[in-house]
Amino acid sequence: MARHSPLRNRLEYALVRCLLAAFRTLPNPTRLSRFAFAVFDRAAPRLSRTAFRNLEFALPETSAAERAKIVDGCWWSLARVIATLARFPQIDRSNVHKYIRYEGFEHFEEAKRRGKGILFATAHLGNWEFSAFAHALMAEPMSFVVRPMDNPLLDELATQYRTLSGNRLLGRGKDFLRPLIEALKQNEAVGILIDQNVTADRGIFIDFFGHMACVDAGFARLAARTGAAVIPGYALWSEAEQKHVLHFDPIVEMNGDVQDDTQRVHAALEAAIRKHPEQWLWIHRRWKTRPPGEPSLY
Repeated sequence: MARHSPLRNRLEYALVRCLLAAFRTLPNPTRLSRFAFAVFDRAAPRLSRTAFRNLEFALPETSAAERAKIVDGCWWSLARVIATLARFPQIDRSNVHKYIRYEGFEHFEEAKRRGKGILFATAHLGNWEFSAFAHALMAEPMSFVVRPMDNPLLDELATQYRTLSGNRLLGRGKDFLRPLIEALKQNEAVGILIDQNVTADRGIFIDFFGHMACVDAGFARLAARTGAAVIPGYALWSEAEQKHVLHFDPIVEMNGDVQDDTQRVHAALEAAIRKHPEQWLWIHRRWKTRPPGEPSLY
């Protein structure tokens, strides 16, 4: 984990606290969030360049105008994540349904009946922060795996917000597997983000949008070890309803073959992204790790 100076940590913390307060009080915080990200994008254009490169690589059939629209939608989606996060202190069981509804809840119920826990295979698609937060209020609390932030003050603040609805955080430290497996033994749900690039020494290569992508195979190994039901799930924005829809796919049946299981889970993720490309985090260098002999994409 990178270490920043205490002064920088405090300044970042103060800025984020001020922004969250502003987002929480404004009638339309998403617009302010989008403005903030527009400023950030101009200051760090590499992120948008990464998004366009990813789209050229993954969706070559799209036109330049279509890619520009998707990238703009990506920034809007990220703005909704931050704007909603700011309002977590104001969202509880009495009003959560104003902001989100379920779709495919029967798949979660089936997984609960199996009695071996649920592994939510989720991604930076739609509002990943709100999906876990809202599920705790509408159904039951869950655990989810997060990487600690570089700034310890911001990490403490994020933990405070993320746990307001009763959820539990599992850091990616050396001891995170023990409480994770214990939660599954109690037939509870655990959410894990599976869509980020990993280095070749940590992952395996699978087909993702027609190209090799390096992914962490630990998710499939964990499912095989515990027998937990695997459900892809995402909180997707519905423009027509002006609210999020927490969508659960049917259970992905695992056969114990790590390569095959990992491929099928990511096939479900790819299908969801293709339906809602403007809501995925294209600014991440997803195909950074290349198979031996292939040139760098970025």
